[in-house]
Amino acid sequence: MGKRLLTTIAVLPLLLGMAPAAQRWTVDSSQPFGIPIDDSDTSSYLGVDIANISTERLNTLKLKEEHGVEVTMVDQDAPAGKAGIKEHDVILTMNGTAIESKPQLQRMIHETPPGRVITLGLSRDGQPMTVKLQLADRRNEFALTGMDKLKDKDFHVEIPPIPNMDFDIPNIGVVYVHSSMRSGVMVENLTPQLGDFFGAKNGSGVLVRSVEKGSSAEKGGLRAGDVITRVGDQPVHDTSDFTHALHAHGAGSVSVGVIRDKKELTLTLTLPEHKESGEMLEESLEDPEVDAESQIDLSEVQNQIAKLRPQIELAKEQSRKVSEEVSQALCAQQKEMKENAEKLRQELGPKVKEELEKSREKLQHEMEQLRLQMRGDSFDI
Repeated sequence: MGKRLLTTIAVLPLLLGMAPAAQRWTVDSSQPFGIPIDDSDTSSYLGVDIANISTERLNTLKLKEEHGVEVTMVDQDAPAGKAGIKEHDVILTMNGTAIESKPQLQRMIHETPPGRVITLGLSRDGQPMTVKLQLADRRNEFALTGMDKLKDKDFHVEIPPIPNMDFDIPNIGVVYVHSSMRSGVMVENLTPQLGDFFGAKNGSGVLVRSVEKGSSAEKGGLRAGDVITRVGDQPVHDTSDFTHALHAHGAGSVSVGVIRDKKELTLTLTLPEHKESGEMLEESLEDPEVDAESQIDLSEVQNQIAKLRPQIELAKEQSRKVSEEVSQALCAQQKEMKENAEKLRQELGPKVKEELEKSREKLQHEMEQLRLQMRGDSFDI
């Protein structure tokens, strides 16, 4: 009595392991997956599927009459495959006996002992030919269990590693902050993206980060989130322009162009007088309770600061230039990184695609071989 050793459990991990591949492969569920151990006397094995010849197939097979059986599938590792029998060959005779039907040939093969050499008369594309082959023993061909059979066959599929094509380029930005004690406002440069958000074209202007309570800026109506685009008649593009514009105006009122909620408006800012000691000491010098000795000391300090002012201004200007150069260098470096990433993506893209296509074809071929191997017991003879 024939028994089937089901190999579904053995095959399932293999198929699941292939799941991350570029494509999903489906094995025909209509085909049996059992591999039998046949202990009957009719164990001769040829390794083909056959079908009766129909009237519709005569022209295709270039036959004159409905005679013989058509080979519909060949096990390449079986005697038929090794002898060169191909799909759509027509078996006309076996050992000189004419073949009229599929059951007849099956019976003749089963009645022939394994190991016996037989002669088959074939028709291939209408041309007669003869092949000799030795029938195999089905019990030897399929004696192994499904798992052992798979171990004997190398179905390893090597998928080349796919490089990550997404290049993360850090967003490098430099923020310049300027605080004016004279006006009581802290501002910073705008980026083009922030400029679009606040309604300032091309990022032109300075963003108000904070306004000191009770300062001239607060009294003039400035708020955090405003974008200052003009001080008096001088346009403001960055913090440097803002600083020079404030220095250029003495005490009194000055109009300030502002963008708020993406709308332009004009505010009036009242600036206090310039202090001789400079803005850095404005608040400390406004204290009225200073004794005579302290006044002398402060006067000397003021004189020293006045002498140092040109150097301080020069240092500030140099610092501003260095900051601009650093910003430009970082922007150039970021641009170069993006260009290199795009170049690498273009160079690797076709190679990765080619390797994936090769692996796909190899995987498809080996899956087909696996399917044939797993359904070997379903061959007719």
